[in-house]
Amino acid sequence: MKTFQGRVVVPGTAKAQALVTHSGFNTLASYQKSLMFGDKTGKCSDQNNPDLYKKPMAGTALCLPQTIGSTTGGMVLFTAASMGRQPACLLFSKPIDSLAAAGAILAGVWSEHPMPTVDSLGDEFLQAVRTGDTVTVGENGVVTVE
Repeated sequence: MKTFQGRVVVPGTAKAQALVTHSGFNTLASYQKSLMFGDKTGKCSDQNNPDLYKKPMAGTALCLPQTIGSTTGGMVLFTAASMGRQPACLLFSKPIDSLAAAGAILAGVWSEHPMPTVDSLGDEFLQAVRTGDTVTVGENGVVTVE
């Protein structure tokens, strides 16, 4: 078991299986098909992300370095949460960008499905966590990987 301290962006607690990517997360490309065609599992449609492609994202602890791509990223995260297809939590090794932060914050305020979000967990976090690990997020930004 390893513990990491990050910065709380959206408060809350979560416990879920990790889904890990080591490359940038293109929010629009990842969620586009799920949101357009009704895939309730939130299966990743970004073929340029081999870590996530075709894997369900809904209900997972999405572990990533940062988001990349479209300026619609925040709205895509908010929409996924509004539709109940969001990750259980978002865990960033690097500082979160303003668009992803906006989407996570909006989901916490305006949807029934908040996504506790922690950033600045460090590169060691992404080196330690593996897809399928159990990840627990505490209110204080402490993330435990089992």
